[in-house]
Amino acid sequence: MPKVKIGAKTFLYPMPIVLVGAVVNGKANFLAVAYCGIMNHDPAVIAVALNKSHYTNSGIKKNGCFSVNIPSVKIMTAVDYCGIFSGSRVDKSRIFETFYGKLKHAPMIKDCPVNLECELIQTLQFDVDEVFIGKIVQAYSEKKYLTGGFPDIKKIDPAVFSMHDNNYWRVGGHVGKAWDIGEKFKSKGRLK
Repeated sequence: MPKVKIGAKTFLYPMPIVLVGAVVNGKANFLAVAYCGIMNHDPAVIAVALNKSHYTNSGIKKNGCFSVNIPSVKIMTAVDYCGIFSGSRVDKSRIFETFYGKLKHAPMIKDCPVNLECELIQTLQFDVDEVFIGKIVQAYSEKKYLTGGFPDIKKIDPAVFSMHDNNYWRVGGHVGKAWDIGEKFKSKGRLK
């Protein structure tokens, strides 16, 4: 079948769903974000894109840090709440049990299986959005979410987001080992 044009939209599926944390006006605040991605491996760098109108932005800029918290499917109602209601209208500091690492203004969520503590290194300005680029200074997890010392996607049970139909999804099954399954393709040639 021929390909059809579907528009210049953000169809990078699936998108992660994370909670970005920052201290705003002296309180922990969290915002559900899907525009988030790793930018570099070493040093570890992550980017989050937020609309300029978001309450969280002022805390990131003032304190020069933020957190990225990876929630499991089991807390998605609270995650979605953090995306629906602005911290300028509701106090989100009591929704989760929080903790802090080296950066005293990057609140992290104990209920999230993985937490990334980030130091702001650059902010990019777009028409309606700001992209906060952060160096990951530390990552945190409980042992129950690790296998071989690394986060285990099955144990984390992260949610993902499909933007244009506004749905959360659970990650599916294992496909194969990276930098390994492609070895079988070499002899076969072009896809048919």
